[in-house]
Amino acid sequence: MNETNVVVVGATSAVAQAAIRLWAQRGHTLTLVARNAAELERIAADARVRGSPQVTTLTGDLTERKFIAESIRSTNAPRIALIAYGSLTDSARADTDVDYLADELQANFVSAALWAQLLADRMAANNAAGGSIAVISSVAGDRGRGSNHAYGAAKAGLTAFCSGLRARMATRRVHVVTVKPGFIDSPMTAHIAKKGALWATPDAVAAGIVSAIDKKRDVVYLPGFWRLIMLIITHIPERIFKRLKI
Repeated sequence: MNETNVVVVGATSAVAQAAIRLWAQRGHTLTLVARNAAELERIAADARVRGSPQVTTLTGDLTERKFIAESIRSTNAPRIALIAYGSLTDSARADTDVDYLADELQANFVSAALWAQLLADRMAANNAAGGSIAVISSVAGDRGRGSNHAYGAAKAGLTAFCSGLRARMATRRVHVVTVKPGFIDSPMTAHIAKKGALWATPDAVAAGIVSAIDKKRDVVYLPGFWRLIMLIITHIPERIFKRLKI
């Protein structure tokens, strides 16, 4: 699999950086996409040291349709792609600020869906062997909760979109992996007190993503115990669930 071209969208996220290190050690070429040019160059330099023979960087607004389309057109057809960015929505603010709510839905659902579809179409058109796309959704999308209703709704939409895209691309040699992490100890959750075994490291989640792509898994919960947790949560009757403070 050496020199497989890998595109990572949201390359500065903690999970993406951990996955990039793994792919660099395999000798893959990398196209890294993010907003922060200085941080992106640091990550690219690290990937080169770890073994990637070629690293290209693209900097821009990941939620902007023109940038999405231009980035994909300018990239060598990838065999692997990871869509790894997002925003942990402030639900209290989303209750009262409709512009903020719209931006959060754009960041966590609409733009990620556009990246996934355009990358899938590019893979199908340019690679005889197709490719694989991993999209980071969340366990929050399995059931809407009062404490994160906007974030959960966006991730639910993204999960459903990936399910449909996976079915649509199945005959075109492109595989779509829906990644559903639980709590990740990362800069995005730095403001949250972290206690107990439910929290995973970015390295552990990244290893699970790379493995899921290798094995062509359809949906993967990371860590795996979240599958059971969410199975229980989704089966709580609505009349009880709506009273729970979760």
